Amino acid sequence: MIFVPTTIEGCWIVKAERKQDDRGYFARTWCRREFAEHGLNPDLAQCSVAYNRRKGTLRGMHFQKPPHAECKLVRCTKGSVYDVVIDLRPDSRSFRRHFGYELSAPSCDALYVPEGCAHGYLTLTRDTELFYQMSEFYAPESAAGVRWDDPAFDIQWPGPVRVISERDAGYAGFSVSA
Repeated sequence: MIFVPTTIEGCWIVKAERKQDDRGYFARTWCRREFAEHGLNPDLAQCSVAYNRRKGTLRGMHFQKPPHAECKLVRCTKGSVYDVVIDLRPDSRSFRRHFGYELSAPSCDALYVPEGCAHGYLTLTRDTELFYQMSEFYAPESAAGVRWDDPAFDIQWPGPVRVISERDAGYAGFSVSA
């Protein structure tokens, strides 16, 4: 695997190194030892899949508050999405900055989202699927979010939002106490 740092402290693009032949390819997408060597949390508690029917579906911007803060490794396994991470950690050098990156099934890239960062995405194609690996169990009492269109972050989404849940559309504007 190839680990590429982003502009968000502790957030990485994780590229699979493909071994190709006439059958296709094989690529490792997870290695506890390599993640730990890069200072990333190698603990896995849960894996989930998110499927989206329509292009223009926005999910986000989600995170879990302490004591259930989690890191995520997110990979698009079908279609493509514009994936965004917002740093909500007041003590971070990249506090309030965001990073956006296109994840697609053909690229096989993943995005490592550290604890204390919000995560979300906009689907760029129909019938998208994302695979999540998370370091914590889901705790509904710790689930939180910030607005996807909050001017505090000035995210330039690459297309219109056509589908969004009531919960995601109703998150409050950013505050340091979020």
